[in-house]
Amino acid sequence: MGYWKSKVLPKIKKVFEKDSTAKKAAAAEAIKNFDESKEEISKEFEEKRTELGPKVIEIFEASTAEIKTLVKDPKEAGLKKQTTSVQKFLDELVKIEFPGSKVVSEASSKFGPAYVSGPIFFVFEKVSTLIPVEEKAVEPPAPETKTEEATSSTEKEIVVEEEKKTEVVAAEASEKTEPVAEPPAKVEEAEPPKP
Repeated sequence: MGYWKSKVLPKIKKVFEKDSTAKKAAAAEAIKNFDESKEEISKEFEEKRTELGPKVIEIFEASTAEIKTLVKDPKEAGLKKQTTSVQKFLDELVKIEFPGSKVVSEASSKFGPAYVSGPIFFVFEKVSTLIPVEEKAVEPPAPETKTEEATSSTEKEIVVEEEKKTEVVAAEASEKTEPVAEPPAKVEEAEPPKP
C-alpha cells in the first residue's frame, strides 16, 4: 500500500493535472479570442435579427425546460448540470448560423461548457433578446393574483385580531376601574375564532 501511495498515485495525479491546466489555458485563450470578436458578433446579430427571430423561437420552443430556464436566467450551476443539453442547443444554433454560436460550440465541445461559460452566456443573452416577452408576462400574473388574495385575507385576519386585542385591552382597563362580576366572560368572547 505504501508503494501505491508514494509512487503510482502521484504519477496519476500529474497526468490529470497536466490535462486540466492545459485545458484551462486553452479555454482561457478561446475566451480571450471570443471577447475580441464580441463587437463583430453583435453587429452581425443586429443585421440578421429579423431573419433569426423565428428560427430561434422554434429552436427555443423545442428545447427542454432546463435550457429555457438557463437561457432566460444564466447561472454557472445550471450550466454545469446541463452540459449535454447546452451543447445540443448550441449545435442547433450553429445549424441556423446564429452569430458566434459556431465558435462557442467548438470551444464548448473541446473544453466543456463549464470552461467557456462567458461566451455561452453571451450567446444565450443574444438568444433571450429574440424570445417573446409575452411568455414571461402571461405566467407571473396568475401566481400574483393568488398571492394578493392570500395576502389580503391574511391582512384582514390580522386587522380583525388587532381590533379584538384592543377590545380585550379596553375590557381589562374597564375591569381595573370598575369591578364587574363578568369580566372573564367578556375576555372569552373577545378572542378571535380560529378558522
